[in-house]
Amino acid sequence: MHILMVEDDADLCSAVEIHLKKVGHTADMAHDGEDGLHFALQNAYDLILLDRMLPGMDGLELVSRLRKAGITAPVLMVTALDGVSDRVDGLDAGADDYLTKPFAAEELLARIRALARRPVQWEQGGVLSRWGLELDAKLCTLLGPGGSCSLSKRESRLLEIFLRNAGQTMTRELLLARVWGPDAPVEEGNLDNYIHFLRRRLSAVGSGARIVTVRGVGYRLEEGA
Repeated sequence: MHILMVEDDADLCSAVEIHLKKVGHTADMAHDGEDGLHFALQNAYDLILLDRMLPGMDGLELVSRLRKAGITAPVLMVTALDGVSDRVDGLDAGADDYLTKPFAAEELLARIRALARRPVQWEQGGVLSRWGLELDAKLCTLLGPGGSCSLSKRESRLLEIFLRNAGQTMTRELLLARVWGPDAPVEEGNLDNYIHFLRRRLSAVGSGARIVTVRGVGYRLEEGA
């Protein structure tokens, strides 16, 4: 899993990162709310570890802004505040689980595993409009400045993800999991083929939007010049 940890205690970050790497996770570290927001908006994470008491923007505001931005990655809020009202506030703001400090590394990893087992409810369907494009995800049709075209269900789902996360880099692993399913036996080359198809569809409807390859990571939908 690719995990973002937003925590102002540098020593705690280093200790947690060691445990995460031992079990095969990769991690990015941010030490205040503004940096955490920037990281989360620019990258696709499988899970976010979030301290509640942060310099500047606190954890409650950060998780609320992430949810409003359409980021659905599970959030595990980690904090020294252990009152019932504190936990309720965190969960109501958009966190998925709550872990109080100090904590054992084994419990942290267990909670991460538990969150990873939960089915992610990606929002689907409806009509999406952005940058002169209009996608009807239910009817699988795309309208642009220069015309319209039909999409296959898989093309439509892939473009829907890009439109909902426009400007964000989406990892290959996340795209494969969201479009084909987390356990589907699919070759990675299939994703490249569908990216090629979508680029042709965007061109066919006269859109300047482009799907950019982020080498070694995945793809990102950007507005045309």
